Amino acid sequence: MTTIRIQSEADLPQAARSFIAAMQDRTIFAFYGKMGVGKTTFIKALCEEMGIVDVVNSPTFAIVNEYHNAAADRCIFHFDFYRIKRLEEVYDMGYEDYLYSGDVCLLEWPELIEQLLPEETVRVNLTENADGSRTLTMD
Repeated sequence: MTTIRIQSEADLPQAARSFIAAMQDRTIFAFYGKMGVGKTTFIKALCEEMGIVDVVNSPTFAIVNEYHNAAADRCIFHFDFYRIKRLEEVYDMGYEDYLYSGDVCLLEWPELIEQLLPEETVRVNLTENADGSRTLTMD
């Protein structure tokens, strides 16, 4: 298990680099944490450290945002399943095409589609500590 402590927003770039070092060749990452804990903020820092120059924001209404890194010729798919009411919505969007693409997939609110997550999905927990810092753990 990898544990990354984030004291403040200033620590996000280094935390993202530590996360990238721990990713290995894995591509599907499910981010768990309460509303407002900083999942989207961390994912934004992660994408920036992975060379994404596009604006990274929550795909709450689009459900998925696609970011392209031309230099690495790869995509990052950022999902937010918060608004999903039925699994049929996920089937209809063609989730398998994304998750089995070989590109990096970052999923917020994965608990809403838990039964659809591939076995190799890496679970990432983000929690807020009493002092306001965050702890990220990656299984």
